[in-house]
Amino acid sequence: MIKVVTLLTRKPGMSREAFIGHYETHHRKIGEKYLSGFAAKYQRRYLRSAGFREQEREEPPFDVLMEIWYPDQATLDAALAVLSTDEAQAEIAADEERLFDRELIRSYLVEEYESEMPAVETRA
Repeated sequence: MIKVVTLLTRKPGMSREAFIGHYETHHRKIGEKYLSGFAAKYQRRYLRSAGFREQEREEPPFDVLMEIWYPDQATLDAALAVLSTDEAQAEIAADEERLFDRELIRSYLVEEYESEMPAVETRA
């Protein structure tokens, strides 16, 4: 499985609620349109500061962590070919202009490692 993570920041002046609302009712559907048949999973994780450390009390520099899983490299390559067509780019870019600070978009391939953890006991 290949995972691509993209960090996205909303346009300046857009509220968090308006950003999530537009992404989940409109932009997500554009993604689904072009990712269908390629992506095994398409997920958005909206970020908020946890506030655990003094410097983390500020808002994070990104608003959403988008994750897309592909079964293999050939499928990712095929998806990228579709996503790079003039039709797809025109539709995606037009909506990105409404929603994101496009200069801050960053995408990464993810290599994951997971720790086996003991079961958590219920605390009374």
